[in-house]
Amino acid sequence: MTEALYRTDPYLRDCEARVTGLTETGALIVDRSVFYPAGGGQPGDSGRLEWDGGALEITDTVKAGDALALACDPAASGPATGQTVRMVLDWERRHLHMRVHTALHLLSVVLPLPVTGGSIGAGKGRLDFDMPEAPGDKDALEAALNELIARDLPVTEDWITEAELAASPGLVKTLSVAPPKGQGRVRLIRIGTGAGQVDLQPCGGTHVARTAEIGRVALGKIEKKGRQNRRVTLLLV
Repeated sequence: MTEALYRTDPYLRDCEARVTGLTETGALIVDRSVFYPAGGGQPGDSGRLEWDGGALEITDTVKAGDALALACDPAASGPATGQTVRMVLDWERRHLHMRVHTALHLLSVVLPLPVTGGSIGAGKGRLDFDMPEAPGDKDALEAALNELIARDLPVTEDWITEAELAASPGLVKTLSVAPPKGQGRVRLIRIGTGAGQVDLQPCGGTHVARTAEIGRVALGKIEKKGRQNRRVTLLLV
């Protein structure tokens, strides 16, 4: 099992880790990681490994059972199993993912409809909604979203049991992606506190600490993707 340092501190940019094995494709399995693995619409992190006598660019991070694997050029010379390495995160790319991810949670607040899909990129993201009719005033939606961001609300996490989640199905906004489960408990991301809380939903991804860190956003096209499905694009500006 890989210790998920990115979950306890999404702002951690480097760490020491030990290579514990290889996957069939040559990806490096590590015992701890600041790199987030692809999942829930958020891309896997990239960065660099450094060790005595060598260095290697990491192009992606993926799940390998209960461990994490770091994808790299299979032709490159990598560290040996058991080797201690320094993981250095591509922070600028990750931080863009964090800003977009939190902004998409807020988009689901100003558009309170079931979410049928989503994707996060470096500076751009989108959510698909069960939305039979397009919203009448996109500018008003964008203004409401930026007002929430500007309130500088805290973004925190809580944990509940899987049984508690099953008893509160309204917490789940996504129709196509199930909350990360299987360990007996589920992580919730909360935006705002007390009477000022605006959102609470299951999520395993990385987020900024406060909404003002997102910066201003713009809404792009609202595209029809099916009889009742519409895609809303969001961009950092």
